[in-house]
Amino acid sequence: MRAIVVHRFGATPELADVPVPEAGPGEVQVALDAAGVNPFDLKMADGLLQGKMPTDFPMILGVDGAGSVSAIGSGVTKFEVGDRVVGKFLTAPAGHGSWAQYSTVPEDATLVPIPDGVTSVAAAALPIAGVTAQDLVDAAHIQPDQTVLIVGATGGVGSFLVQLANIAGAHVIATARGDAADQVARLGAAETVDYTRIRPADPNFPDPDPATRQDSSVTDAVRFTHPDGIDVLFDLISAAADFASHATLVRRGGHAYSTTWAADETALRERDITGGNFESKGRSPELSRLLSRVAAGDVVIPVQMTVPLEAAPAVLGQGSARGKTVLTI
Repeated sequence: MRAIVVHRFGATPELADVPVPEAGPGEVQVALDAAGVNPFDLKMADGLLQGKMPTDFPMILGVDGAGSVSAIGSGVTKFEVGDRVVGKFLTAPAGHGSWAQYSTVPEDATLVPIPDGVTSVAAAALPIAGVTAQDLVDAAHIQPDQTVLIVGATGGVGSFLVQLANIAGAHVIATARGDAADQVARLGAAETVDYTRIRPADPNFPDPDPATRQDSSVTDAVRFTHPDGIDVLFDLISAAADFASHATLVRRGGHAYSTTWAADETALRERDITGGNFESKGRSPELSRLLSRVAAGDVVIPVQMTVPLEAAPAVLGQGSARGKTVLTI
């Protein structure tokens, strides 16, 4: 079968022919129609799991995947051949991912049925980004009329987070380029901070380096319109200094989360702010809940583009995402 693999950590991903995996006892074989692309995929290829999880090589990349059950191993009771399913294709040993024509996972892994009316392409865009967004909203216990700032609102996680925070009743402030303002507004943002246009208010203040201009000016812009502060910060992109700047906007007793492990948790606790560095733990229940919302039309899956499997190395690690990239298989 065709698959995108690396032959060692740090190697260039490439299209290769590899054996079709068979479903062992308690396992489900899935014929994949589509696979999601996430920043985590590049980190896997570069060696994020080295020393943390056993890995088989050639390592097939990809975590998010959707398709149909093509075979089941002995003892499987949750699924039948022909079921449309979506899930996370990362279990120990790593290296048997979703960027392939077939993959196998234990039936008790994160794998759930796809509701009628939801396409495989849409479903494949959901697991990592959507579940992370759902977990963040759940952790923050967002209440109606709270003010929520989402830094990095146009990416995969951010696009879902805007919607879920809006559904929870929050007043959502999203950071985005000006030409993406309509996109995030349609998803539920009440305000958009265009970080490409704002500058420090003091004319004697030197123009910041372009690499940090976004982050220093976001804090100033939000403080100007919300001088009393915000209730929740979800920062999906910033490094430590920039996250610390954004966190000064959060009121005492509020919540601040970083998905890039940029938070100084001790400093947050000193200001009675909960949260910190966040790692999603959501599995099948959260994924099923999201799919139900998608099927009901409450959540839109923002697929930016679809490309064939063989194009995966070209799109891996691309920045400036405005939604999700999905591989068609």
